[in-house]
Amino acid sequence: MKFGTVRFADGVQGGVVVGADGQSVHPLGRDLESVILAADTLEAVLRVGAAASERPATPLSDVTVRKPFTPAAIRDFVAFEEHVVGVRKSVDGSSGVPEQWYAAPTFYFTNPHAIYGPDEPIARPDLCRALDFELEVAAVIGRQCRSVDEAQARDAIIGYTIFNDWSARDLQSAEMKVGLGPAKGKDFASSLGPWLVTADELENHRDADGFLELDCSVSVNGVEVGHDSLASMGWTFETMVAYASRDSIVKPLDILASGTTGGGGCLAELWGRGGSQHPPSLQPGDLVTITVDGLGTLSTPIVAGTPTPELTPFRRRS
Repeated sequence: MKFGTVRFADGVQGGVVVGADGQSVHPLGRDLESVILAADTLEAVLRVGAAASERPATPLSDVTVRKPFTPAAIRDFVAFEEHVVGVRKSVDGSSGVPEQWYAAPTFYFTNPHAIYGPDEPIARPDLCRALDFELEVAAVIGRQCRSVDEAQARDAIIGYTIFNDWSARDLQSAEMKVGLGPAKGKDFASSLGPWLVTADELENHRDADGFLELDCSVSVNGVEVGHDSLASMGWTFETMVAYASRDSIVKPLDILASGTTGGGGCLAELWGRGGSQHPPSLQPGDLVTITVDGLGTLSTPIVAGTPTPELTPFRRRS
């Protein structure tokens, strides 16, 4: 099933998208977050969707699609080796892949309070002149996990959605020199949606090793920039969930993003490989469109940011 959040004539609520091309939506009668939090299994979510399908449907052309839900927490991994090679060269001038990268599926936490949905504009940060997209897919958690194995992790994933981890590369490059990871280079925006596609819908896309063979592409102003298969990941989502839960807690409404695909899944990868900032960074007026087989299309216009106030500089002590 495909779940989403839409603005109907009588307000915003969750819905089940139906039809060969997703032409209409049945209202859930409540928000999608509450459905996920109340359910402990994928089967429970599917039962809610089946019940909603008995209600009258509304054409998608008559509603506004919003972000499907607000994540409780966002762990963003870096699971594509090709991406690491290119983006390290661009962001910090390093070559190759660090050996430690192969030891475990590394991730960082990003901001769940700055989530945008389909067609919602993203403002380029005031001090940024190297704005970049990141083509990713995120697994959505429906059951609490702590130190689970990979089989249990698979049962905890209720579905998948498209994720765009926007990046201010010039800000990121400067702050990464401190050694703590990205901060203002990442925390201003992430885009999510348009749908939460339940895990059962994608089972027939698994390869022999359990990776999801989904075609992924991204374009800027209608010109394709990146193209890869989700199966190019170095770890499955189940491995990433199990690792994230190790000695810790992963909760319902958490999302675990794949990290950026290879094949031009972000501009910085191409800049690192080519040695110059080509294609150019995103500018106000640009339109970024991500399409993932089975998950839909997520489009985002870029707009100018607003000026930010000056900060008091660091006080040096004698």
